[in-house]
Amino acid sequence: MRDASRVGVRTVAGAPAPSCERCRHAASLLAAGACHPHDVCALAPSGRRMDRFFRSHPGEAEAYLGDDHWERRAIAARHAPLESIVALTEDRDEVVRRVVATRLPPEQLEVLMQDPDREVRISVAQRLDPQRLMPLARDPDYMVRVVVARRLPHGKLPKLAADPEREVRKTVAHRLPAFALGRLLFDHEAEVRRIVAGRALASDAERMLEDDDWLVRLAAVERAPVEAVRRHLDDPEADVRQAAWQRLQHSHGRTEPTE
Repeated sequence: MRDASRVGVRTVAGAPAPSCERCRHAASLLAAGACHPHDVCALAPSGRRMDRFFRSHPGEAEAYLGDDHWERRAIAARHAPLESIVALTEDRDEVVRRVVATRLPPEQLEVLMQDPDREVRISVAQRLDPQRLMPLARDPDYMVRVVVARRLPHGKLPKLAADPEREVRKTVAHRLPAFALGRLLFDHEAEVRRIVAGRALASDAERMLEDDDWLVRLAAVERAPVEAVRRHLDDPEADVRQAAWQRLQHSHGRTEPTE
């Protein structure tokens, strides 16, 4: 799989200059000094030179959208008119389709929701109207689902609370309103529960004071009711005991730490 970020900026060490004899621009741009095989050239074996060409002459980009070379098509797609790149949603190369996914208007992106390339689908998830993201919540790639979880409207977010991937559930835990975090209180991953404990309502935080993970209990101490926190002055973890004592000190100004 190619790295899309390199398209248009790649250099080829010692890349030779192409022959200008048969170039379609020989009698026009080349003759006028507007292109050069070693610097600004559509046919150069260098992404930088190609990109400089299409940046300088965007009107020429559309003519290269059917080029045999994937990188030339991808770079041309960055500069060609939007209406001319719609057909490239079915291009045989994923890098070309990635460029298309970053340029098409959001309302035209649904055709790429089932693209075989994860980077294309990630771009779609980043740009599609949030109200239309739910089909991607079932994407087989967890990073696509993470992006969906970052952008999905709150009302639909609970549907991802049971996602099999921890990173998706962590994102959900960061975004759900506090009153809706109950479904994640007992998540099997401590990392998810730590996020929940730091945002939960007081009543939910109290339940998390008994968590097996001391970092979850530490976060819960800051949000649980004061009287519930008092019971954890003898917590087996020193940091939790200290946090409980400090919470009580702040609330009452009387309690002494437990050794």
